[in-house]
Amino acid sequence: MKTVFLDRDGVINDDTGYVGSWDEFYFLPGVIEALKILTEKGFNIIIVTNQSGIARGYYSEDEYFRLERKITEYLKAKGVFITATYYCPHLIRGLVKTYSIDCDCRKPSPGMLVQAAKEHNLDFSQAIMIGDKATDMEAAHSVDIPERYFIDLSMSADEKSYELSTERFESLFDSVKFLTRAS
Repeated sequence: MKTVFLDRDGVINDDTGYVGSWDEFYFLPGVIEALKILTEKGFNIIIVTNQSGIARGYYSEDEYFRLERKITEYLKAKGVFITATYYCPHLIRGLVKTYSIDCDCRKPSPGMLVQAAKEHNLDFSQAIMIGDKATDMEAAHSVDIPERYFIDLSMSADEKSYELSTERFESLFDSVKFLTRAS
């Protein structure tokens, strides 16, 4: 079974900056439809998201968990199954001491991807990364995920993001349509 690793903010929802509650969370157009297609095609859907808003003190880890549960429940009611979600609350210069550390989970480090692979017995050669930042592409590249789809809403990302991606798209929906075209 293939696995799709997805970044959250900027790919699934509008990245308005440190989204920590349901009332700030807005799905991007076509996202629910795209996730339904992936679910129906039998993909493992794993979200890997940097959440430095926790280390910055913008929202708590409990608030993050409440939002994650709400997202998962909402999507499940729409026929979408999320296999797992991994998050990194860390930031070296964060304001909350507990989370102000150098870690191996904050993308571009591949810690979340490695943890997911171990816990779900995943093969990176059968995986796809869909993200909207160079750090997403770098994390996937470092563990040899062969397909890396870059979502660029503005089509103006830095060159490194493009170099590390195998395909570029304007939305998650477009990338999923491309991914599943032969299925």
